[in-house]
Amino acid sequence: MTTKAPSKATSILRSVFGYDSFRPLQEDIIRNILDKKDTLVIMPTGGGKSICYQIPALLFDGLTIVVSPLISLMKDQVDQLVQYGVPAVVLNSSIPKEKYQQNIEKLLSGEAKMLYIAPESLFMKTTQEILKGIRVDCFTIDEAHCISEWGHDFRPEYRRLADLRKSFPHAVCVALTATATPRVQNDIKSILDFDSSETFIASFDRKNLFLNVVDKEKPLDQILDYLYTRKNQSGIIYCFSRRQTNELYQDLRKNGISVRPYHAGLPEEVREANQNAFIRDEINVIVATVAFGMGIDKPDVRFVIHHDMPQNIESYYQQIGRAGRDGLRSECLLLYSYSDRQKIKYFINQKEGDEKEIAINHLQELLRYLQTTECRRIPLMQYFGEVYEKGICEMCDNCVQDKEKKEDVTDLAQLYLSVAIQTGETFGASHLALVLRGSKAKRVLELRHHQLPDYGKGKDLSSDEWKQLSRLMLRQGLMEKDPEYGSLRLTERGQAIHAGKGSVFGVMDRTSVQSSQKSSKTVTEVEGKYDEELFERLRMVRKDLAYDMHLPPYVIFPDTTLMEMAYYFPKTADSMLVLYGVGEVKMKRYGDPFLTAVREYCKIHGIEERPKKQVSYYANGHGSSNGSGGALNGSGGALNGSGAVNANGNGSANGHHFANGHHLADGQGTTDKHDTTNGHDTTNGYNNTNGHDTASGDHSP
Repeated sequence: MTTKAPSKATSILRSVFGYDSFRPLQEDIIRNILDKKDTLVIMPTGGGKSICYQIPALLFDGLTIVVSPLISLMKDQVDQLVQYGVPAVVLNSSIPKEKYQQNIEKLLSGEAKMLYIAPESLFMKTTQEILKGIRVDCFTIDEAHCISEWGHDFRPEYRRLADLRKSFPHAVCVALTATATPRVQNDIKSILDFDSSETFIASFDRKNLFLNVVDKEKPLDQILDYLYTRKNQSGIIYCFSRRQTNELYQDLRKNGISVRPYHAGLPEEVREANQNAFIRDEINVIVATVAFGMGIDKPDVRFVIHHDMPQNIESYYQQIGRAGRDGLRSECLLLYSYSDRQKIKYFINQKEGDEKEIAINHLQELLRYLQTTECRRIPLMQYFGEVYEKGICEMCDNCVQDKEKKEDVTDLAQLYLSVAIQTGETFGASHLALVLRGSKAKRVLELRHHQLPDYGKGKDLSSDEWKQLSRLMLRQGLMEKDPEYGSLRLTERGQAIHAGKGSVFGVMDRTSVQSSQKSSKTVTEVEGKYDEELFERLRMVRKDLAYDMHLPPYVIFPDTTLMEMAYYFPKTADSMLVLYGVGEVKMKRYGDPFLTAVREYCKIHGIEERPKKQVSYYANGHGSSNGSGGALNGSGGALNGSGAVNANGNGSANGHHFANGHHLADGQGTTDKHDTTNGHDTTNGYNNTNGHDTASGDHSP
């Protein structure tokens, strides 16, 4: 079967999941699993771990078991798989008894190909009896760092999985985690008896995340200024304690922010309602303690703000990992103050012995990251044992600060604001760019906008540059966007600038849409180039569909897919099917309303369809189905004639594989046991295993 698996895997990737190409290491991992070789995968959040075992699950004859401690996340994952047409079921304590029995029947009949299950459910005798009569081909352990006492979230019951896997003699074992230092990796392999396993280590560099650390001066004002320019974006704000969470929530709500709180001091039904409201885009912002986020798979979180310092780099990395899972540019803002540092020191001083020493080391590593004047990715990657060789990422405040030179764009801003006023402040950035550039588009002529005083006065700038300026003015609070229609209108400050009171300074990149994105490899090539007005309309279509079907909007289609629709303007099912994230099942279920919206918009604006070329979204030599560097059909770690891994391919002779040519630095991030003082919220499926405040998952003062 494995000799035919590569082409079948690529076919499933396209037809079921709607993706054109694999990400780095995915093909190598899939091939290894299909060859029934035990596999350890270290891949950051958003790197595409799930695909690595979901595709083999559809190719194996038997069942794939996925063990995870994250109950709410399991449900979301199964819901998404069902929407893709994948026969998956879940067994855990959160589902009704009747549904539980239905899922067991699907397992016994062979209808289900995947079983997502919590450890405590898997250890039950009744579950063991059910699985005895079922052929299991793949035994997958998600959040595998929980096995290791050196991991940041050690769970003793997870160690029982090492013995349990022996109950499935035909099954390959796959262990996956997003955060594991070299010491944790070795511990996982030792406990699971992975002597002859392959280890795949993706880079810990989340290239689409902009890292920013600022001095905490007036935190409420700083956060409000930030949020006012991101009114329609989803984001998480982390606070140190429940009290701080409640206070910030009240302050933000009073200032008109669409927000709800989340911490373990709230009743369970309130927590669940607030979490669901965030997932379903009913609110934009959630203010939370560290109790929030572990069970969340929302791909379009555009920002994560730390109102207070986290306790260590590992917690920080895990929390910012909830941003930008869809691969689009997202931001991570941390407010840093000396008083926060002293607060953490106070808690550390309550500890004793080794635990205190470990916590001190963790604080020192975190402070190195916060206080560095070099690229922030250098200390961050180094903590996880990876050398960041590039030196300048252009996606952190330190790198951008060195490079950016702001220019006076007041004249351009005034011209843009004038055209917005002349068109009645009822149009989006795309239409305003047409008017400024003197376009003779049908819509412009029908509305007689070619007769406006400032028509064509901005022809020296490209359409993308005018859109860039509109984003700059949104960020600086000169304009605001209508949340439903995407039209732009002047704010009080914008009116003052238009009247000649004040100046506007910003970075205008004449070669690309956004200077801070130059080196950011995002999941779609059209980010920043799509028609924003159509994109907003498509978001409304998605929101209505999601509401009717009781699903989170991102389960219908992610933002990346809507961006491609708003760039390529597909008018047929065939055109839609080549877009990112549009598989055959989703096209049949949801495609028509989106096609209708695109056709109507194009008819009004006189827009022609833009054919899409079949291209790899990760055009860096990694993960393409025909290229090198980890391809199934190419060279550099590809399958040879016998289906074995080339010993000199994408990795080294000792069975370790690394993505993107990064190296591991010896002795980094391996010194001590991790601090687990903050615990976890048991409502998200965590068990109280370490004696800490697991009932709260946060600091209750």
